[in-house]
Amino acid sequence: MDVKNNTENQTSLIFAINGEKFELYNIDPSTTLLEFLRTQTPFKSVKLGCGEGGCGACIVLISKYDPLLERVEDFTASSCLTLLCSLHGCSITTSEGIGNSKHGFHPIHERFAGFHASQCGFCTPGMCVSFFGALVNAEKNNCPEPPAGFSKVTVSEAERAIAGNLCRCTGYRPIADACKSFAADVDMEDLGLNSFWRKGESNGLKVSKLPVYHHDHKNIKFPVFLKDIKHDLLLASENHRWHKPTSLKELQSLWKLNHANETRIKVVVSNTSMGYYKDNKGYDKYIDLSGIRELSHIKKDQTGIEIGAAVTISKAIEALKEESRSDSLSDFVMILKKIADHMGKVASGFIRNTASVGGNLVMAQKNNFPSDIVTILLAVDSMVHIMSGTEFEWLTLEEFLERPPLSLESVLLSIKIPCLETIRSTSSDQRNRLYFETYRASPRPLGNALPYVNAAFLVEMSSSEDSGGSMIDACRLSFSAFGNKHSIRAKNVEEFLTGKLLSFSILYEAVNLLTATIVPKDKNSKTAYCSSLAAGFVFQFFHPLIEISAGVTNCYLNGNSNLPFVKDFELKQNQKQVHHGKIPTLLSSGKQVLETGNEYHPIGEPIIKSGATLQATGEAVFVDDIPSPPNCLHGAYIYSSKPLARVRSIKLNPELVLDGVRDIISSKDIPSGGENVGAKTIFGIEPLFAEEIARCAGDRLAVVVADSQKLADMAANSSIVDYDIENLEPPILSVEDAVKRSSFFEVPPFLYPKHVGDISKGMAEADHKILSAEMKLGSQYYFYLETQTALAVPDEDNCITVYSSSQCPEFTHSTIARCLGIPENNVRVITRRVGGGFGGKAIKAIPTAISCALAAQKLCRPVRMYLNRKTDMIMAGGRHPMKITYNVGFKNDGKITALELEILVNAGIYLDISVALPHNIITALKKYNWGALSFDIKVCRTNLPSRSAMRGPGELQGSFIAEAVIENVAATLSIDVDSVRSINLHTHKSLQSFYDHCYGEPFEYTLPSIWSKLAVSANYEQRTEMVKEFNRSSIWRKRGISRVPVVYQLILRPTPGKVSILSDGSVVVEVGGIELGQGLWTKVKQMAAFALGTIQCDGSGSLLDKVRVVQADTVSLIQGGFTSGSTTSEACCEAVRLSCDILLERLKPLKEKLQEEMGSIKWEALILQAYMQSVNLSASSFYVPSNNSMMYLNYGAAVSEVEIDLLTGETKFLQTDIIYDCGQSLNPAVDLGQIEGAFVQGLGFFMLEEYETDLNGLSLADGTWNYKIPTIDTIPQQFNVQILNSGHHQHRVLSSKASGEPPLLLAASVHCATRAAIKEARKQLLSWSNLDEPDSTFQLRVPATMPVVKELSGLDIVERYLKWKLSRV
Repeated sequence: MDVKNNTENQTSLIFAINGEKFELYNIDPSTTLLEFLRTQTPFKSVKLGCGEGGCGACIVLISKYDPLLERVEDFTASSCLTLLCSLHGCSITTSEGIGNSKHGFHPIHERFAGFHASQCGFCTPGMCVSFFGALVNAEKNNCPEPPAGFSKVTVSEAERAIAGNLCRCTGYRPIADACKSFAADVDMEDLGLNSFWRKGESNGLKVSKLPVYHHDHKNIKFPVFLKDIKHDLLLASENHRWHKPTSLKELQSLWKLNHANETRIKVVVSNTSMGYYKDNKGYDKYIDLSGIRELSHIKKDQTGIEIGAAVTISKAIEALKEESRSDSLSDFVMILKKIADHMGKVASGFIRNTASVGGNLVMAQKNNFPSDIVTILLAVDSMVHIMSGTEFEWLTLEEFLERPPLSLESVLLSIKIPCLETIRSTSSDQRNRLYFETYRASPRPLGNALPYVNAAFLVEMSSSEDSGGSMIDACRLSFSAFGNKHSIRAKNVEEFLTGKLLSFSILYEAVNLLTATIVPKDKNSKTAYCSSLAAGFVFQFFHPLIEISAGVTNCYLNGNSNLPFVKDFELKQNQKQVHHGKIPTLLSSGKQVLETGNEYHPIGEPIIKSGATLQATGEAVFVDDIPSPPNCLHGAYIYSSKPLARVRSIKLNPELVLDGVRDIISSKDIPSGGENVGAKTIFGIEPLFAEEIARCAGDRLAVVVADSQKLADMAANSSIVDYDIENLEPPILSVEDAVKRSSFFEVPPFLYPKHVGDISKGMAEADHKILSAEMKLGSQYYFYLETQTALAVPDEDNCITVYSSSQCPEFTHSTIARCLGIPENNVRVITRRVGGGFGGKAIKAIPTAISCALAAQKLCRPVRMYLNRKTDMIMAGGRHPMKITYNVGFKNDGKITALELEILVNAGIYLDISVALPHNIITALKKYNWGALSFDIKVCRTNLPSRSAMRGPGELQGSFIAEAVIENVAATLSIDVDSVRSINLHTHKSLQSFYDHCYGEPFEYTLPSIWSKLAVSANYEQRTEMVKEFNRSSIWRKRGISRVPVVYQLILRPTPGKVSILSDGSVVVEVGGIELGQGLWTKVKQMAAFALGTIQCDGSGSLLDKVRVVQADTVSLIQGGFTSGSTTSEACCEAVRLSCDILLERLKPLKEKLQEEMGSIKWEALILQAYMQSVNLSASSFYVPSNNSMMYLNYGAAVSEVEIDLLTGETKFLQTDIIYDCGQSLNPAVDLGQIEGAFVQGLGFFMLEEYETDLNGLSLADGTWNYKIPTIDTIPQQFNVQILNSGHHQHRVLSSKASGEPPLLLAASVHCATRAAIKEARKQLLSWSNLDEPDSTFQLRVPATMPVVKELSGLDIVERYLKWKLSRV
């Protein structure tokens, strides 16, 4: 390869996408595959969800041909991190390439649709490709051929294939079922609700009804033209070069050349580090090391195993596991297997497939990346091979970490894990036993999350002939970089332990020495937690060795163990003989019990969601999928980093070459006659841009407009804002500050809820009181997979069309007109579908649409925006945080007589919908009979991003406040909390006094029967006793169980609908509501088919297939209102029914006449005749709910059981059982998806998601690395849902009830169950100190993350246990 500075040997970049050849000569090497696919090809199934490899929305299958082995390697990868130039000679397959509407859907697509596994659909193509990759690779293994219709994938592999993919809608259970349906070892009874078979059918019949799966994957054959391509590559353009050397000699030649030129160089293997370190610098030259032979080898010999630095983590795992497939295993092979198992929890599968082992180590050495791999390799005395210029040297990994960061001309070549002979101590006996274990405490068990702490221990032990115990001959204890520069060995602890006879006293001293040694340099709230984890890991490792050496092993293996990890330890040791067992599955079977009705067919049928297969293939069009019009520009926000400051100037960094930046749009660009308005509600407006003063961190200052989204983002990130805070008051950053400075939004009297009863009388009747109890609730980010996005296209006559991902196009429409100073009939807003909303695409979506419209109007060019995840998270605001103080009076039996509340709601800087929060909080809190209820709720204005509606806004917090009060009362009285809940449930009479106007008839109050049914169906009493028994016998794990009710007030709003019948009998429906994934279009289709079908033409039973629901268009259908509050689907259905009734009135006379003449008539013939006779076949209606149908209550209850690990704080969600009243469900499959998805989103709020800010109010969570929504490994292992058909409700839409938000509140059952488990842990902790006083009135924060649970369970639990143990000896 000639490396001279010319282009005479330049090659072209050749690859294939879905079988189509692409050949490029001039390309910017920083271009990612995702960017190319979305801007230069018609393949839009790959979505930009995070841009950091953390969500799975952009997954593709990459196929490479190996000419030496003459085989094709297939692996999934994140296209957002994969550089296009690295794909020379590769074939890329997207979800459209697997199957599509034109050439036929793949069974993956059909099963995802049939198992109701797609809601908004934004994540679905990535899910499909992730699983497709698992299918393709499973077919290559040597397992026995599976039965017809199944694949070689196992259930466990199917679940893990999608473990790195995020979904915010479904709750994952149906996705897992769709994937598991391909597994030969699946129990068909475990697969949940689907559209393929009916309950009770035989397994054979079920299999025959599944879309047929073929093993050959003919549609993705590797293109022959790629097999002859040479893999060395030199691409050159005017400003950039890409080199792919194939040997170290070529690499050294490149280094020499660069010395002379002083070029800016980026060295890459897979570019996955870009996901964590957002390196947006410009480079002159890229050098791809992945083609260098010496860096890609794996060598095994008697001295150990050497892994090339460019070897991917996945390939390293395979190599390490390879030898463990034999029947008898050496200690060394077992160590390699454990290293491989731990590496399998690093990142996610599609990252491990491309990320290199060497890259991981270099990130740790250079940037202090908290690497798992470094920690585990450090424990086994690994070596690294380095090339510096022309010099080569071997270093220990420890020496490598201590050195200064590698220079540009230094390359990590390989990593070597030495064999046991070099690991053993020099004086050791071959009979000595080696023990090795790795540990990891992380928010997600299967990876896709950085660990709080990881550790690895290698210990050599021998039997002491004198004492009969075990002697520690040598040990290596390595711990991760929590606050330290990099992973370290606890050498003073190693020295202390070496030569000691292992005992409880020695372990106690070692743990104390460790916690004094491993103290993170960066002191923060998690410091003590991390030290506690380290102690816990050491205890977990050595404690079973003490027990084993003491000869008490058998009692543990006989099932009497108080220490589950002792048993685990023995089993792991025994795996040397019996290691071929199945990998356990994540989820056990879940039951879905539905009571469907056929009174209004096809209403009530669990039909497939409209457009689900198109969503799976990626053909469903979202706003950012719309092809950019000619001359389209792209925008990115410049936002304030200060909470309150004057903005003196905004400049772009002059050092960056930003040739394509066209303008900076700010408030100064708002046209004459327009207003600086960015959003509006019935309560008020907020500005589009800060004019002189930025009022919160994240406040919009301007929009940079450039030729590409990447360039716009780079320019915005490089902007330099000059602030001035002179003569400004300090910002208000807490509700306490707001109270001091009387900074409140006024709540309109009509929105402020009414008090109930006489609070003084209620308090006087109480036997006990709790006074001035406090709690705080934090925020939650929407984490819709599609961030805020819009496209504005200017039109003739000062008109503009805006495509917006919005829950309220009508408000967007009128606000655009107001900002631009043009009549509303000059504006048109179109919304087809939204990639997840949850309230965040309502008011918060309006500014993005207006920003695009303003820039488009000024520049007379189309302008689009797609916010990057960081910007979206900083500006979103999210759920309302609040502080609650309360007094409660209650009787000896737990009956509450009075509750008095003071609630401070943090609304942020602008009004949004925050004044509705008091009403929402109280309606949900009133689910219990408090006797008397009084409250003072203040909506605080603070210098934080304005909070907005998020699924169950206010109701989620209100319902939880109620549970917290109940828990506190029960704890104070030391009685069973479930009995306190039960005694405070409403009677229908008390319901009337708390919920005037919407309490309904006595038979409609279904909560008491739900409460009783759930106790039976969930075996609540029996399981409560089992939990008690478990807690009595288990020291290090505790369980809790909790039953929680929900009462939710719903309100219907006026909604338009329009139905048009075309000449061939097909039907087009328009509604005001927006399809967010909640199945609105599906229910509307069913309603249209039912309503029109009542005309009873021949063949009208199949009208469902003739109905199409089309996008919302604010010019075509006005007064669309909001899509929110869970009731838009039913309101739209009623509007459609009214429209259909109008059409039927017009058609009936003609039908009767034709029937008299012809005897019978088909639907198509009737419509054709109607056209010929000029019958108006388009009808609009505007459904306005009557006073007695506008509001209603809905009910449900959940039982959740959890298990907490007292050493790590990890909470496992063992089982959840829900019964939920859907009235007569319009579509049980859709409602089931809403119930499960809402519950899991609530689980995220209560247990996982931390949305915190820094001292300036700027969001600390800015991506998938530091904001963790639930994943498939953090949902209930068993998830049972029963949809109650509660009969006829005359004021409801065909007796139906909403399901979108109320189940969210039931996730509090998980939090309450966790509290119960912690209570048991604290009781045990006190018993070790000989204190019997129960400490049960503690507060469990929201979210109850691992550090929170661990802190309450005892950060010093190991030390206290050992101290207790020693005191008994």
